[in-house]
Amino acid sequence: MKIINHQGKIFIFILIVVLSLSACLSKSTSNKKVFRYNEPTGIASLDPAFAKNQSIIWPVHQIYNTLVQTDAHLNIVPSIAVSWEISEDRKAYRFHLRRDVFFHDNEAFPQGRGRRLIAPDVVYSLSRILDKKTASSGAWIFNERISGMDAFSAPDDSTFELRLLTPFHPILGLLSMKYCSIVPHEVVEKFGKDFRNHPCGTGPFQFKSWEEGQDLILVKNENYFEKDSAGVRLPYLDAVKISFFDNRATEFLLLQQHRLDFMNDIDPSFKDEVLNKKGELKKDWVGRIILSTSPYLNTEYLGFVVDSTMANVKSSPLRLLKIRQAINYGFDRRKMMLYLRNSIGTPAESGFIPPGLPSFDSASVHGYHYDPIHARALLAEAGFPLGAGLPLITLKTVDTYADLAGFIARELEEIGIKIQVDITQKSLLLEETAKSQALFFRGSWIGDYPDAENYLSVFYSENPAPPNYTRYKNPGFDRLYRQSLIENSDSIRYRLYRQMDQMMINDAPVVPLWYDQVIHLVNPAVSGFEANGLNLLELRHTRIR
Repeated sequence: MKIINHQGKIFIFILIVVLSLSACLSKSTSNKKVFRYNEPTGIASLDPAFAKNQSIIWPVHQIYNTLVQTDAHLNIVPSIAVSWEISEDRKAYRFHLRRDVFFHDNEAFPQGRGRRLIAPDVVYSLSRILDKKTASSGAWIFNERISGMDAFSAPDDSTFELRLLTPFHPILGLLSMKYCSIVPHEVVEKFGKDFRNHPCGTGPFQFKSWEEGQDLILVKNENYFEKDSAGVRLPYLDAVKISFFDNRATEFLLLQQHRLDFMNDIDPSFKDEVLNKKGELKKDWVGRIILSTSPYLNTEYLGFVVDSTMANVKSSPLRLLKIRQAINYGFDRRKMMLYLRNSIGTPAESGFIPPGLPSFDSASVHGYHYDPIHARALLAEAGFPLGAGLPLITLKTVDTYADLAGFIARELEEIGIKIQVDITQKSLLLEETAKSQALFFRGSWIGDYPDAENYLSVFYSENPAPPNYTRYKNPGFDRLYRQSLIENSDSIRYRLYRQMDQMMINDAPVVPLWYDQVIHLVNPAVSGFEANGLNLLELRHTRIR
């Protein structure tokens, strides 16, 4: 009798599914260049007002444009706005708009022809984010930064003005977020809440069709305003096709068969098959797929609630600085990354600010490295020699991080700190951290915009949870944070950022684990498709042979 194990049955099932659906994903017999990727989590909306996660941000980035955008090095560069001026008090911004930007054709326009984008469209789009009727998840970006909707104005069709309550240097980064995509009021008003299914922007690709659970198709915008250095109109691709297989193993098999053109990240179930411990492609895969990487603006960490005025913190050993520092010193980040992450990412031995941002400087900000002797000394100084008398500490995390949490718990137990790993649902953990009920928790901070202020805002005491999940409060930190917001000089502001990062790390409200890395597995037929620090899906310059 031939025995097929459980994994074998799964593989055979996946193979049958893939073969049965191959016609759906195969290239057209024409010469159309179609970029195909899979979104296993599905897409909730194509309305940029709700672009709160990667699955939405990626297609929204193809359909819409913002006033400004980030380049490959995360610098703010022109998009719809060709230039801008900032007032001396840093509170007023005047943007000069391109005159050759047109909305996609849509039945909401006269004769169905897309009209030219004008400055009142920018006023409408940004005001719509703040309108409570919209209920945008991006309304927070202007909270306490502008006086209200009257902060947006259009002196003429080619000029947009923004007025801030107080100077806020990262405002351009905020305006590059997909929430701030420019939409036409005619289309929004025609479709109402169903605008999520009838998107219309000015981007390089326009909406064609969407069958939820099956596929989403975007086609080339023949009137897109951007051109390459040779004067050729972008994009090069004819279309983008997004499938919705919810099984990562299916997705990987389709990539191998070149029925998908790229895959984001590597699932733990097959990372050891593809990558060696150095994070490189194994020999069997060289030439079959391309590995593309980039520093990712994402810091993975463990957090402590450190507000000792709270009743549940007063009795916790985690209120003690030396205990938190001992935990930081008590496990080997490098070994963890090598054996559990296949070197995907960088051990976080500096601060909270990740590489990829210009203010990052590991020579200036010194974090924690593995030092069990020092960790034991700190335990003794805290009154718990070799952990004697130290209560059991609960670490709350989610299932996908169970192996990492277990590794850290085992290493800490060797120095005398006993950790109980509590696996919980993501939604519940988010609720508990927001209410400061989880005193020791796993977290991650993905940059919303390319400025270190976004990471430091996590520790500004006047911010609630989120983002200040640890309830950290340091008057010196707060003073430097406020100073950085009004500083014009980049070099001085970066120095302030590093001082804040070091100050916070010394106080240890968090345990930085690693600085993440964008991982793309790419079809060798694809070119001009580069990973970037925000992990935006950038397809304007992409080609397929």
